[in-house]
Amino acid sequence: MIDLDHLRQNPEVYENACKVKNVNVDVRAFLKLDEKRRAAISDVQKMQAERNAVSKTVPTIKDAAEREKVIGEMKKLAEDLKAAETALEPIEKEWQAIALQLPSPPLAKVPVGTDDSENVEIRKEGKLPTFAFDPLDHIALGTSLDIVDIPRAVKIAGARSYFLKGDGVRLEMAILAFTLDSLVKKGYTPFLPPLMVHYDAMVGTSYFPGGEEQAYTVGVQKERGGQIESDEAYLIGTSEVSVTSYHKDEVLELAGLPRRYCGISPCFRREAGTYGKDTHGLYRIHQFQKVEQVILCENDPEVSAALHKEILQNAEDVLRALELPYRVVDVCTGDMGRGQVYKNDIETWMPSRKGYGETHSCSTFYDFQTRRLNIKYKAADGTKKFCHSLNNTCIASPRILIPILEIYQNSDGSVTIPEVLRPYMGGQKLIVSKL
Repeated sequence: MIDLDHLRQNPEVYENACKVKNVNVDVRAFLKLDEKRRAAISDVQKMQAERNAVSKTVPTIKDAAEREKVIGEMKKLAEDLKAAETALEPIEKEWQAIALQLPSPPLAKVPVGTDDSENVEIRKEGKLPTFAFDPLDHIALGTSLDIVDIPRAVKIAGARSYFLKGDGVRLEMAILAFTLDSLVKKGYTPFLPPLMVHYDAMVGTSYFPGGEEQAYTVGVQKERGGQIESDEAYLIGTSEVSVTSYHKDEVLELAGLPRRYCGISPCFRREAGTYGKDTHGLYRIHQFQKVEQVILCENDPEVSAALHKEILQNAEDVLRALELPYRVVDVCTGDMGRGQVYKNDIETWMPSRKGYGETHSCSTFYDFQTRRLNIKYKAADGTKKFCHSLNNTCIASPRILIPILEIYQNSDGSVTIPEVLRPYMGGQKLIVSKL
């Protein structure tokens, strides 16, 4: 949710934000609706105040005729109030639906573009691999090593499904554990979050409305009054949803900021609209595991900028430790979400793609998410302000297995385990075929 006072004073800023982010919202029409809503709310509040004031005076009226007259007026007022509240309901519903679509204006340094093809490279890190043999892709390697099985997964779960087996499982768990340990050493509090959340958590983190087609919906049974009822819940596509929502409707202390959190969890995405895109291998799948960084900090652009660099660096530190070549890009306006004011992607080199593939996204939201979630802190002057929120992938698997398997492959078909992961795999140095 944006700052509506800022919108009312600077509508052209939000018109431009809609334009460059490809968001189809008529800002001027919304402002007219906003005026209509405020007038309707004012009328309702006046009638409520009048009703409350009159109801207090009725018991003090001694004259019976006068009392009956006032009671009659109260009944008429109650009818008018009910009519006004009824008239407000559709206005409120329409207002809320549009307000949730309004985007945050991107920072001035964000490149303007229509899609990810117009993202701007900032820098490259690491040396690209060369091979003295014909390298295999990660699926050929995974199949020959018997650590990845896609056909059997598709047979029981459909397209974009996979099994990890044997050392494939151990390698993924080693990557996740190494990443989690690296963040804990830097002062991040780890979370195992709920995998199913309510609609308002998805709205609060700005995945809904607009992203419902990407989420899996599940029925959750609860007992109420001796009866079993079924409620809808949503499988998270990232632990950002659960962890950012952790302090929903709370007021934090300034001394406790920033809050540095990291969630480790399975994640689920339908990948709607990607038919025929990245269908080979482990790049675009329905279920994966991720270590996600989440930060809540004070409402200060300089503080947010410094923490953005921090969580970006944390992810880069992991890639450097794994000795994987990558590049960092500035994400353009058309490739950003509604709430993001600045975003970087990290793309890791994947030999089979003959290019870099996205493995991390680092986002600054300012107070877009925290307004929706009502997360505030008590500032030094005693006022309550909305926090800023940020998040970044620190690692996501099995996508990160693509560059690891392909870059670390050997001519005999084995795969060398990155040195930093060996302590998590009992000192094992190679993955070799057991077939």
